[in-house]
Amino acid sequence: MGDHLLSPSAIFNFQSLLTVILLLICTCAYIRSLAPSLLDKNKTGLLGIFWKCARIGERKSPYVAVCCVVMAFSILFVQ
Repeated sequence: MGDHLLSPSAIFNFQSLLTVILLLICTCAYIRSLAPSLLDKNKTGLLGIFWKCARIGERKSPYVAVCCVVMAFSILFVQ
């Protein structure tokens, strides 16, 4: 009867949050590799989040790549 209260929604699911963050980091790093001026002009404010994600993707790319592989394995085989 109250089973829907026990299952977390996609917004509050930790794995979904990590997937969205990884996709954001990878997408921002890819966009910055194609058009650096697009993200470099917004280094502060709300749009500065995208610039920061691109910097994380560039500087920590081996770690981000490992996280993407682990997340893909988790989504494909664990769930």
